[in-house]
Amino acid sequence: MPSPPAPTVIVLAAGRGTRMRSATPKVLHDLCGRPLIGWVLEAARTAGAHRTVVVDQPARVLEGHLPAGVESVEQHAGRHGDGTAGAVIAAAELIDPERPVVVLTGDAPLVTGEVVTALLATHAAEGNAATVLSAELDDPGQLGRVVRDADGAVVKIVETKVAGDATEEELLLREVNAGVYCFAGDRLLAALPRVGGDNAQGEKYLPDVLGILRADGDRVGAHRAPAPEIVLGANDRAELAVVRELMQARIHQRHLRAGVTIVNPASTVIDDGVAIAPDVTVEPGCVLRGTTTIGERAVVGPHTTLIDATVGEEATVLHSHVVGATAQAGATIGPFTYLRPGTLLREGAKAGAFVEIKNSDIGTGTKVPHLSYIGDADVGPGTNLGAATITANYDGYRKHRTTIGANVHTSVDTTLVAPVTVGDDAYTGAGSVITKDVPAGALGIARERQKNLEGYAEQAAARARERG
Repeated sequence: MPSPPAPTVIVLAAGRGTRMRSATPKVLHDLCGRPLIGWVLEAARTAGAHRTVVVDQPARVLEGHLPAGVESVEQHAGRHGDGTAGAVIAAAELIDPERPVVVLTGDAPLVTGEVVTALLATHAAEGNAATVLSAELDDPGQLGRVVRDADGAVVKIVETKVAGDATEEELLLREVNAGVYCFAGDRLLAALPRVGGDNAQGEKYLPDVLGILRADGDRVGAHRAPAPEIVLGANDRAELAVVRELMQARIHQRHLRAGVTIVNPASTVIDDGVAIAPDVTVEPGCVLRGTTTIGERAVVGPHTTLIDATVGEEATVLHSHVVGATAQAGATIGPFTYLRPGTLLREGAKAGAFVEIKNSDIGTGTKVPHLSYIGDADVGPGTNLGAATITANYDGYRKHRTTIGANVHTSVDTTLVAPVTVGDDAYTGAGSVITKDVPAGALGIARERQKNLEGYAEQAAARARERG
């Protein structure tokens, strides 16, 4: 039997989202590294969508935020009508009557591509004109109930928000409408013009299509989702927090089952785009975001933030903040270290306690043990930068680079005023301000001669008595 044609997917995203109380459109709020609508579009992609259409507001608030290949249309109340059916009407010209049409909502990110695929399979197997995604809840609350006949076909969806809308028997039903639908393209196009707005809100509702199809003698079915969480959307920030907890748990489970140790998932935040190899240990209190990648047997945390960072195998990052930087295999970072964009710690290098490094290449095995700022520098292998080594790289107008060779040893409290070069095997004296190049193998010392003022304490006390 041939496979059913790939679907047209319509994503409803024209709602104002006023309950978010935010200048950011509701469907663009972040959820574990993706905007809400990004999860919905990913579900459409993994379900093999032939065409994906997003219904936007007339102001086109989603312009520039949609992936390549995703089309958008605008829902205009006067032309298409308000409500969910009005949104689908706005996309009607892009519906292929020969393909199934799946309707998703941009603020319901827990619907996966696997769920959409199963919905399509039920739709095709039962020969339905429309198939509703449903879920069974222990406490259905005010969600619309799915009423079936003896053959399992959907008779109607009963709303329950207003007393008297549903009978006592219908209120006992636990199967609810998840707000996701699959339609035969031609039957949907035939029914949409007949959807009216005769209700308190004056809106055109997509569930009304189901009644029209049944009146035409078409079959309407339902596919029950495997988990009740499918029905959850994010209409306000409180609901978004609930959805985030569920989505974060999914991400944690994916990594745990792939061989990652997450010591305390409840205190760990991991974005969807983070890649973690097997045998990595993520200690409590970590935040892993963006395109971060972590190699095998690395240890991250506790209390570490990685954003768009690359951590090599067997590296360790303790109590530190790493943004847009790379630590190669065996590197060690922290505690209380800040690696900024453009930083490269080569294999076995160390950025120790209270160190900040920015836009610098730190050589293989090189150590920046503590209390240092290294910016815009190239440091060779095997070098040791003493405590409080500073690169003074900015003259108020331009950034300048510092070049430090291999096997260099800077003593404590060395300031290197860029542009300056310290040659291989060179040393600097403690407390030096290096403004000229230090040749290879040389010792650079740049400080005032010490003067001791005899009797200074007694003189200071006498002056204090005179003032007092």
